[in-house]
Amino acid sequence: MQQPGSLQQSNKPIWYFLLLWTLLNAIQAYTLELHGDEAYYWVYSRFLDWGYFDHPPMVAVFIKIGDTLMHNELGLRLLTVFTNSASVYLLWLVLKKYNASDKWFILVVSGLFIFHIYGFTTTPDSPLLFFTVLFYYFYQRYIDEDKWTLAFILAIVAACLLYSKYHGIILLGLTILSNLKLLTRPSFYLIVLGAMLLFIPHILWQVHHDYPSIKYHLFDRSASVYRLDFTTLYPLGQLAMAGPFVGWFLFYSAAKARVNDSFIRCLLFNFIGTFLFFFITTLKGEVQPHWTLIAFVPLLMLALIRFAQAGNPPQWFYKLALINIAFILFVRSALLFQYPFVMNIGQFKSYFGFRTWAKQLRSRIGESHLIIRDGFQDPSKYNYYTNSTRAMSYDSRYYRKNQYDIWPIEDSLQHERIYYLQDNPEKGLTTDSVVDEYNRKYYSGWVSDARTYQKAGIDIAPGNVKAKPGQLVYFNLTIHNPYAHPISFGDEGYLHKAFLDACFFQGGDIKYQTQAPADFNMINIPQKGQAKYAFPVNVPMAKGKYELFFSIRTEPFAGSRNSGMISFVVE
Repeated sequence: MQQPGSLQQSNKPIWYFLLLWTLLNAIQAYTLELHGDEAYYWVYSRFLDWGYFDHPPMVAVFIKIGDTLMHNELGLRLLTVFTNSASVYLLWLVLKKYNASDKWFILVVSGLFIFHIYGFTTTPDSPLLFFTVLFYYFYQRYIDEDKWTLAFILAIVAACLLYSKYHGIILLGLTILSNLKLLTRPSFYLIVLGAMLLFIPHILWQVHHDYPSIKYHLFDRSASVYRLDFTTLYPLGQLAMAGPFVGWFLFYSAAKARVNDSFIRCLLFNFIGTFLFFFITTLKGEVQPHWTLIAFVPLLMLALIRFAQAGNPPQWFYKLALINIAFILFVRSALLFQYPFVMNIGQFKSYFGFRTWAKQLRSRIGESHLIIRDGFQDPSKYNYYTNSTRAMSYDSRYYRKNQYDIWPIEDSLQHERIYYLQDNPEKGLTTDSVVDEYNRKYYSGWVSDARTYQKAGIDIAPGNVKAKPGQLVYFNLTIHNPYAHPISFGDEGYLHKAFLDACFFQGGDIKYQTQAPADFNMINIPQKGQAKYAFPVNVPMAKGKYELFFSIRTEPFAGSRNSGMISFVVE
């Protein structure tokens, strides 16, 4: 590894840059309303646990610390602002050993669009970025110094990576592949065993909750039909995240970096391996541009190492980098000053108007519970801006499951008079509407004596997955009661009736459904108990491939997704 005299160079330009960087992110964090995902993770922090449906718990810890100090947008994003700046400084310390130029470091960091996003937005990617950089910082030292203290620190950092986002597994795996000599170090096994032991609480959480994250990320999230644009748009999204104008040159420079030591080889493995992994993933579903965040850290370092190896980049790159930074600052100022055009662009819409929307709703419904159909963002924003947990997402059979299917919020609204909200009118249910300051319209109505079984789970015993049109097929179901109270599917004492439906999906729509006979309503299940039920299902008359699942429906709601999906062929 190079040990140039540049280690003695002044850090002043970096400190000035960090001061401006932190100030900009703090202002943005304070003035910008929460994105829907951030509000969702804030609700995480109200129910601290070792795991959640979508992600590990580190983001909840980040939010809890800041929100405890002050309940506003800056409080929620406080640790993101500070750890992002700390990440930038640690990257500089790593790159100083490769003669990196402070000028080019500032220009490249300022031009990485994805670094701007996670300078003020708190999602699982925020701690992931910090612990990724922290890992590289200590790993660089561990390569040169085989010390047990460094191994112990790396064990903690590796565990924190995994507690931030499952993508950390890719970073750790590729790092080992890049340097198999690590396997000969006794201290290396302290890293492995230490990280595994620290991660056991999350594994036990997954086991206790029937592996919701694994099922969601590996199976439920896959697209039912492959689309070519999943793959063709992937590289464009990565170039945009690297910098709309300079990203292509950073990729080119990173790929040309000379591998002079095992640390650069580690960076190259992670750079190429991560982007390649997610490229392959596009064959089974859409890959969002920010999922490759862990690859942009080695991209940044490799590009700057290449600059140091080959001399300064061409003069035109300097001018292009300034244009790139100016464009990003324009976008950030548009968010800061709420320029009309930016408030109608994709994900940016979620940043505006929900503070007053929540207050408007609160003034209408008071302390009553709120149910919003099919979406975790809006109920989370209502919860955040009313500093409560009185809103719940009703995840119908047309929508995916999420953490609202696990939290105890549903338990507290049974037999209550609740306010119901959704995007589309529903005859006999939505008798009113709510229009926010940006003319987004929600249809609403009151529901007396609410009754839902959203958390009840249904296991399907292995059986026929093929049948003839119109055939009667019995499915042996096991219905689980996860609640801390007994449940009954009988209708006595309830205003709204309960039903069990078998739903046959094609292309995202229900093509056929059949209802369980009246003996379903005789089922009573003790708390934390289960019941067996043989469901006679009439097979659709139309031949074809279907996705079948079972749904418990209570009036006036659409029915929830209570079982997993199985493939069913009518031949």
